[in-house]
Amino acid sequence: MSNHEHTANMKAYTTGFALSIILTIIPIILVLNHLLSKTALVVSILLAAVLQFVVQLFFFMHIRDGEGPRYNVMALILGIIFVVTIVAGAIWIMSFNSQVQ
Repeated sequence: MSNHEHTANMKAYTTGFALSIILTIIPIILVLNHLLSKTALVVSILLAAVLQFVVQLFFFMHIRDGEGPRYNVMALILGIIFVVTIVAGAIWIMSFNSQVQ
């Protein structure tokens, strides 16, 4: 690894780390200071979580790096579909379960 590649990697890691810290601190400040309504707070926390996920993928897991077919991206998308389906299904089942009582 050349010195230029090492410097570029360190810059990417530092940028990713700073963004991760910022995306962690923002929801903490919003929660501790009661700055938003409950719905807006939940939406802002979820948005920060999604952005944090994207930062982790691009800066630390190097999802954009590599040559040839993007099998890792396709596997990631399939995993996201599975997770969204399971979470949405669980929420749907729990919402109907709470209405029965």
